[in-house]
Amino acid sequence: MTVYLSSIVGSASIGVYSLATENIVIIPVMVPQDKAQEYADWLKAQLIYTTISGSVLAGALACANSNGMLLPNSIRNEELEHIKKVFTGNITIMENKKTAYGNLILANDRGAVVDPRFKPKEIEQISDALGVETVPTEIAALPYVGSLATATNKGVLAHPLLKEEEKKTLESVFKVPVDVGTINCGIPYVGTGLIANSHAAVAGSMTTGPEMFIIEHALDTL
Repeated sequence: MTVYLSSIVGSASIGVYSLATENIVIIPVMVPQDKAQEYADWLKAQLIYTTISGSVLAGALACANSNGMLLPNSIRNEELEHIKKVFTGNITIMENKKTAYGNLILANDRGAVVDPRFKPKEIEQISDALGVETVPTEIAALPYVGSLATATNKGVLAHPLLKEEEKKTLESVFKVPVDVGTINCGIPYVGTGLIANSHAAVAGSMTTGPEMFIIEHALDTL
């Protein structure tokens, strides 16, 4: 696996602005289109070039795997049309007050974990949308699991203070090995600065050589 370094709108927190699955990558339109296409080429994925709810924070607001995508109810019609042109899975618009689904849910194509504060009915809806077993849990004793780790179909890289019982839960749900590390020169909120799939990873531009080595090992272990 190759780990690329980049920034989006001048920020190394690329996981806040973009998201990737095996098949698609969402990059906000404030990024030059040729650079957005470069991300798609790196990840061997189709580009969805759009904002989410008028915001550049696509990675924080949306969550997806190959089966489905979860979007906030503030999504605009024209954005939804952009997504539907490329994404062939289930698209579920969540009808509640929460908006930052990318921060609250972590998924690959085998499973998902969610913020434990979701109601059972909401967890069931998330599970149906993503087509996978969905389990409430914390990472490093914190609830916003989507910002605390990055998951692919080959591995998971999580916050360095991941507890042993949490690790067992993640390995059981995602059915891949789980490792710990940081991004952007020591930031433990891995999901804020790293997007990845089975083909490649893109990490924030401040990520160090040793961090890149750990990312490559953690996400390319199968």
